[in-house]
Amino acid sequence: MDTPKNKTLTKLEERSSLAELNHSMKVPLKGTTFRKFLAFVGPGYLVAVGYMDPGNWATDIAGGSRFGYSLLAVILVSNLMAGLLQSLASKLGIVTGHDLAQACRIQYSKPATIALWILCELAIAACDLAEVIGSAIALKLLFGIPILYGVLITAVDVLLILLLQHKGFRAIEALVIVLVLTIGACFAVDLWLSRPDIGGVLAGFIPAADLITDHQKLYIAIAILGATVMPHNLYLHSSIVQTRQYENTEQGKRQAIRFSAWDSTIALTLALFINAAILIVSAATFHQAGMTEVADISDAYHLLTPLVGTTLASILFAVALLASGQNSTLTGTLAGQIVMEGFLDIRLPPWLRRLITRLIAIIPAVIVTIISGEKGTEELLIFSQVILSLQLPFAVIPLVKFTGDQKIMGTFVNRIWVKILAWSVSAIIVVLNLFLIYQTFVG
Repeated sequence: MDTPKNKTLTKLEERSSLAELNHSMKVPLKGTTFRKFLAFVGPGYLVAVGYMDPGNWATDIAGGSRFGYSLLAVILVSNLMAGLLQSLASKLGIVTGHDLAQACRIQYSKPATIALWILCELAIAACDLAEVIGSAIALKLLFGIPILYGVLITAVDVLLILLLQHKGFRAIEALVIVLVLTIGACFAVDLWLSRPDIGGVLAGFIPAADLITDHQKLYIAIAILGATVMPHNLYLHSSIVQTRQYENTEQGKRQAIRFSAWDSTIALTLALFINAAILIVSAATFHQAGMTEVADISDAYHLLTPLVGTTLASILFAVALLASGQNSTLTGTLAGQIVMEGFLDIRLPPWLRRLITRLIAIIPAVIVTIISGEKGTEELLIFSQVILSLQLPFAVIPLVKFTGDQKIMGTFVNRIWVKILAWSVSAIIVVLNLFLIYQTFVG
């Protein structure tokens, strides 16, 4: 039996999210559970990219160098919160057949929808800005290319994305998974080279008693939490889960929800490992050596070699940063397309949409680099995370509201305990993000 749909869904023309990719990938109707699950593997990794992008690196490096392993618990809790929200995003897409942006357009007035679209575009531009700067820093560290030229070079990735889109969605997923595994492999080697204290690492996953009383530690903890849930990821996940040809029945949708949850859980666990690895490497090298003020990505790169004793550690660090920036670029492109089509029902050619997004990110990066130099780009990287934090409530609150509404979700509506947990997580994330913004500008 099909899920009851909200009557207001008739306000929206029957246009699928990412129409050229929607239900383009077959799901086997027969076979083992594992074989069926494999058909759903992919979207979770595209989402996980947002949890390991260059914008997250500074907070992890700062947390490890200043406080050792004690903030690992914050990374763990952040990841659990993100996992819950991402599962709700995928469920919304599978059950309703609409992504989060489309759902907002259906449920809210036109002025509210336009306002939400503008806020989301700012968040995507900020995220793309972090990717541009992260990739440019990586190019400088690896090849000595000045930051300004590195920023300009990142515009070329438009061609790569266009090529991949013509080869189908599985090609995009495959590249993303390869890049994620590259980042993981680089940090696995760096972990081995840095020789962390295993006992200290395990203890770090237990919340520290002074987390609330130590204001500096609390600030870094909030920064880690604030950089974890990316608002554009919620729009992205609610759309790309619909690339699978699951059966449009209650049983088919339940199976799709279950396999999608497995996919994102495994992918986010890998993201947890990478974020924890960045902090652990920072703690095992910088904090151990008494260098408690390292928060700059470039400084971390240059200090790794003398502290670890081999240039391999620094090279792998930079390779992982470059892979992170390029990976985030791919998902940012899709998110931009989803948001514009969903909120406004305007469909631009992918190359034009990508060019607009990239120019919005490159222009401020070029201006700041010319005026303030490389140090300015690092500060711009932090500022981009503040913009993301500002937009977060406007994505999280509608998501939790929609998935808890029986008129929209039918028999798939969130259970009472899920509603309580989701609203609690939303409140915590929103309050901590607002506090982070206040501290950034006032504190």
